[in-house]
Amino acid sequence: MSEDSIKVMLVDDHTLFRKGLAELLDGRDNIRVAAATGAPAEAARLLDEAQPDVLVLDLNMPPHGGLALLRELQGRGWSKPTLILTVSDAEDDLANAMRAGARGYLLKDMEPDDVVDALQRAVRGETVVAPAMTLKLVNLLQGGGKNAARDNLLAQLTAREREILDHLAQGQSNKAIARALAISHDTVKLHVRHILSKLNLTSRVEAAVFAVEQKMSPRQK
Repeated sequence: MSEDSIKVMLVDDHTLFRKGLAELLDGRDNIRVAAATGAPAEAARLLDEAQPDVLVLDLNMPPHGGLALLRELQGRGWSKPTLILTVSDAEDDLANAMRAGARGYLLKDMEPDDVVDALQRAVRGETVVAPAMTLKLVNLLQGGGKNAARDNLLAQLTAREREILDHLAQGQSNKAIARALAISHDTVKLHVRHILSKLNLTSRVEAAVFAVEQKMSPRQK
């Protein structure tokens, strides 16, 4: 394990899932599970001891839930990325998590590689959501006032980049896009980087939101 490994702390009251996730993550070269607990009351102490780079919380934990714990930890000075990892795909839960300061919202049925990718991107400063939640995030942002005229930016994209942007708008992961287009995962990642650069965006979530907003625009109907 390298010295610059990403240190992760897990808080989930489901023992089997927590231990399984810890084993999965610890098997990655650049990720180390620095602490894991099923007891929210222990979280603050473990956080101080482990000093993780990213915190992964279950949403529905006794006694008060993951978001209450997140607010408590933030009150104690926690400011690094927190990802919610849950079974709930409800838009209200997504909205509440983002309002509470979560950096991302992941689902427990995601592919393990996608969870790892989300952790890495969150540490780099990106907001990450499960592919299945992308359109719900768009719905939340529709009233947010991002009305900049960026239609002309689409002209900079190649046909393949437009194709991949369409898949991003459908909430598909890089792996799913690679399968659909019969290209390599690395090729998809390269195209996504080019798309973000050309559209002046910082994350695939923003790219998906941009794409959906373009399709919903009266000029695009």
